Amino acid sequence: MRIFWVLAGVLTVLAAMAGAAGAQDADYVPRGADYVPRGADYVPRGADYVKLNFVCTPTNDLYRLLVAGGQPVERFESVEQALKTLDPGSGLFILADDYPFKPREFSEKTVDALSAKKFRIYAEFVGSWSGSPFGKPRQANSMRAVVTGWELQPNVKPYMLLSLHDCQFVPLPYARPILTLARAAGFDRAAFGPPEWVHPMEPNAEVFSLLVEYPLAPHLLAATKLSHFVTGRYAPSAEWCGVWQGIIKLITGRVVELPPAAPVVKPSYTRKDSLPDNAEEDALRRATKWYYGSKLLVHPDWKNLMEKGAAAPDGVASWPGVSVAAGDGSLGLLEGFSSAIDYQGRNLVRYWQRADCTAESAFALALAGNVLDDTRSSTTAENLLNFLYTSSPLAQGSRANPDSPSYGLLGWATASRQVDIYYGDDNARALLGTIGAAALLKSDKYDEAVVRGLLANFRTSGKYGFREDSINEENLQKNGWQHYFNGESLVYAPHYQAYLWACYLWAYHKTGYQPFLERAKTAISMTMDTYPEKWRWTNGIQQERARMLLPLAWLVRVEDAHKHREWLKRMAKDLLALQDDSGAIREELGPPGHGQLPPPSSHNEYGRGEASLIQKNGDPACDLLYTANFAFLGLHEAAAATSDALYTNAENKLAQFLCRAQIKSVLHPELDGAWFRAFDFRRWDFWGSDSDAGWGAWSIESGWTHAWISSVFAMRKQKTSYWETTEPVTVKDEFQKLQPAMLSADEAAQPPK
Repeated sequence: MRIFWVLAGVLTVLAAMAGAAGAQDADYVPRGADYVPRGADYVPRGADYVKLNFVCTPTNDLYRLLVAGGQPVERFESVEQALKTLDPGSGLFILADDYPFKPREFSEKTVDALSAKKFRIYAEFVGSWSGSPFGKPRQANSMRAVVTGWELQPNVKPYMLLSLHDCQFVPLPYARPILTLARAAGFDRAAFGPPEWVHPMEPNAEVFSLLVEYPLAPHLLAATKLSHFVTGRYAPSAEWCGVWQGIIKLITGRVVELPPAAPVVKPSYTRKDSLPDNAEEDALRRATKWYYGSKLLVHPDWKNLMEKGAAAPDGVASWPGVSVAAGDGSLGLLEGFSSAIDYQGRNLVRYWQRADCTAESAFALALAGNVLDDTRSSTTAENLLNFLYTSSPLAQGSRANPDSPSYGLLGWATASRQVDIYYGDDNARALLGTIGAAALLKSDKYDEAVVRGLLANFRTSGKYGFREDSINEENLQKNGWQHYFNGESLVYAPHYQAYLWACYLWAYHKTGYQPFLERAKTAISMTMDTYPEKWRWTNGIQQERARMLLPLAWLVRVEDAHKHREWLKRMAKDLLALQDDSGAIREELGPPGHGQLPPPSSHNEYGRGEASLIQKNGDPACDLLYTANFAFLGLHEAAAATSDALYTNAENKLAQFLCRAQIKSVLHPELDGAWFRAFDFRRWDFWGSDSDAGWGAWSIESGWTHAWISSVFAMRKQKTSYWETTEPVTVKDEFQKLQPAMLSADEAAQPPK
């Protein structure tokens, strides 16, 4: 066996040396326009040579695409049948019918027969060749395809990045691959050059050959099922058609025009489509329907699946399925869809139940119930709030004990390791969702929970109005809330801080409690004075700007000063300087050295932590999880607070983009009507660096993304704002009851310095 690998390796190296003669780049050999894999005499050049030959099932993506495009093809049930039928020198595509369960094996007898007839072969998910096994299939974790050869040009360029979701592959022992499988940092091009190929027999190998030219004959061997590109939702979709055009040319010597492969999941409208007059209302209706079609609302019949999924690594497991029933909110809501996609093209589900997503979704559904006269959505909204504050552990335990320093806080998620973590920004959005939903439900039953939450977060914020990113139960019990309230922390990170300031400004408006205003103003002023040099950005600077819009707009509401309007305008202009003509808002990295979750700095770092959708400034990505969603809300509130056309026009452009970028899919109804995190507005496809290990390019959050986008659409339909929507909410009586117990007069009287 080892002799075979050695021989194959030697032949590969010799072929590379021979091909490199006279090349400008010794690693990548440019091929002539008429290049045909080794043995040009095998290729018939007659004008009548147009037929493509396949061994595959009739449901194969590539085969179906070519048939639909009118390309002459012939399909065989087996390699043996093709050998008996086809003329010598024919090209043959042997596709992986049993992927991902069983690789295709090629015996010595089969390979000899193919060679005897001088066939040119493309074979995929190859488990053995000429009787020699390649090894057991592996899972490609956080790996992408990198174009590391020149053979697929002109449509596929060297260093281009491609995604193959849930890729199962066989480790091929051949060097100098056309496509390499590896961790690869970058937006759509490998940022640090080609990953260095490592023989798969090396310990801890993480770079593999994905598509190679077999060194002994004019064959192409693929380590996985490349022809699964439609069903498997390989991305970007247009580039995969280019890959196949290149492969077909290598086998046939001819350029075959592939019809565009219609993605099974796509944007609702193209960039150039004219939007119908009711586009926003339609987007709202579809977004509301998604809550039920996604099956994220837990139903008693499959509660056991939810519990099992929550126990999986990172809470990520398979979708419950189209046949299960959607719940009514009484058992809560799952967080959303992971960016991970299985081999059938289905997003996996994150089975965590989170306070922020629950309350934000309650607000979105309450709005939909009001705007669309949909009693089901209104009932679901109320059930979600009841679940959050009564049934779930998120508001129970020490959080419900008046003597506990964590009294009034909301746990991050129901999983045992996360229920005792208190993120300020997540608590803030949960409070905003609760307040908004309560206003629409015309209910005062949540007033106490709202006031407890406001005071709980306020008293764990420092004297300058800043709060630690997160506080855990153990430290809070040990330190006491006074430790945080009297602390002098400075955290210039609007991602974590800004929505708490918005809550405090809203609370001041409702209660007249001066410390709410003083600490919020102090923090906002200090943050604006340090912009942008001292800001700590999370995934990018744009999301920090987007988060600042809401508190700045509401600061104008409570104190309409020239300085406050200038702060708001400066933040909006810097954000909108990167708004594309389509309405999309381009991501941007902040000052070097200030990023909490920056892009990976090497290929090896790709996929190992949270990260930006872009690798460098200029990458045409719009982030609908961290930026565009909150910009939509912030611009809406800014326009309502100021009547300034700057905000109105930008909001309108963004609304049109969000109508276009909304997911449309018949085959995947669980996704239809939602919004993915990543959108590449240049190629007009769902695409970005998927390095973020938790919430990557194809993730969908039921709260953050979906809830706020659909909520703003609903408020636009009603011609109102969040501030105006929540005007009926009165919490002053509850505040007067709780404030003395939760925050003594002496402690509250300490002014910021």
